[in-house]
Amino acid sequence: MSRSGRNPDKRVRTARKRSASSTRWLERQLNDPYVKQAKAEGYRSRAAYKLIELDERFSLIRGAKRVVDLGIAPGGWSQVVRKLAPGAAVVGIDLLPTDPIDGVSILQMDFMDDAAPAALEAELDGTPDLVLSDMAANTVGHKQTDHLRTMALVEAAAWFAIENLQSGGAFVAKVLAGGTDSDLLDMLKQNFASVKHAKPPASRKGSSEWYVVAQKFKGRG
Repeated sequence: MSRSGRNPDKRVRTARKRSASSTRWLERQLNDPYVKQAKAEGYRSRAAYKLIELDERFSLIRGAKRVVDLGIAPGGWSQVVRKLAPGAAVVGIDLLPTDPIDGVSILQMDFMDDAAPAALEAELDGTPDLVLSDMAANTVGHKQTDHLRTMALVEAAAWFAIENLQSGGAFVAKVLAGGTDSDLLDMLKQNFASVKHAKPPASRKGSSEWYVVAQKFKGRG
């Protein structure tokens, strides 16, 4: 037994059971300034700062009146929206359970469910002017498959935005390295006056994630 009262042998055994990748992840979390800042400021995840940094660059949130958060769990992005646009109506959806957030309606269902778009619109009680998507498919370890699965979610989110946004609205979605697929990029450019890719500083350097930011929706007329 050590002076601190902890058993060093038990600590070593626990570490040995942990995989190398898990150990690296834990060390990265413990040393990550964004993780520490999120805890200090009450955000549920470091991902909150990705949206904050995107907003600082593109002015997405302030002035928004109705916001949809696709893939809301654990809720960091909706927390940011509530802080920067406290008067906005916010609805989020995720297959995973999400703890309640004051002022946010949360649907626990699959966004790919045919009933999801109507359920979101009903909860929002109007047409959104901002659609956010931090969704990513569960990885299977095969790079091409993981890319295709995630881009399928991005495409579904983009179609939801195009079919539901108010004129002048904006759409933000996580994509992977290489950016948005050419067909989807063409579709966004046809429907939005501005389409750009960005990697906020809060995205880890080794991460393959980028974000597509589409603004000034042209409308469906």
